[in-house]
Amino acid sequence: MATLPMFPLGSVLIPGMPLPLRIFEPRYRALFADVMAGDAEFGVVLIERGTEVGGGDQRFSRGTVAHVRGYRELESSIMVVATGGRRIEVERWLDDDPYPRAEVREIPPLTWSDDLAGMHRQAERCVRRLLATASEYVDVPWSVDEQLSDDPVVAAWQLAGIAPIQTLDRYALLGSTSLPELLERLQGFCAEADELIRLTAGPLEIDDD
Repeated sequence: MATLPMFPLGSVLIPGMPLPLRIFEPRYRALFADVMAGDAEFGVVLIERGTEVGGGDQRFSRGTVAHVRGYRELESSIMVVATGGRRIEVERWLDDDPYPRAEVREIPPLTWSDDLAGMHRQAERCVRRLLATASEYVDVPWSVDEQLSDDPVVAAWQLAGIAPIQTLDRYALLGSTSLPELLERLQGFCAEADELIRLTAGPLEIDDD
């Protein structure tokens, strides 16, 4: 078990996906200073209730370790770019003074098997089809032709990250215990979103994290 500084957010960080942050609150400035004095890593969890600013929020227990790739200090804030890595489960929240911290355990990584190639291709088609459909009604942050990693496990997580699905659906994917489970659930969520778009034939509220 390890202790990590934690950054609760209103979005889910998927392994392998970028995380842009604008840090301006004093407690998170303190967190960032300590992070950069160490291994440049912090935990990210989804806020269940409340807001990112001011504290007092309630948080989900499953999250992701983010690694800082670069930052730029401005007059009133710090612009940070991080990337999602290992998945974690919060075992115990510690005192929020001076910033949120938690004791966490790592969730085992997913593993690849060549017999999953067909399921992987099917999930990719499903995600790209949903991106094409959603883009007809709303602005989506990812292209239908988005390039994926050559590593099939990383690529599977990237598909979970770019799919225009709801936040709680993405959070559910983060808890997948196997790659087949991740790919199957991803296809299910995409199919539900696609059906809803076609039934309403109008704007669909989606998440763009």
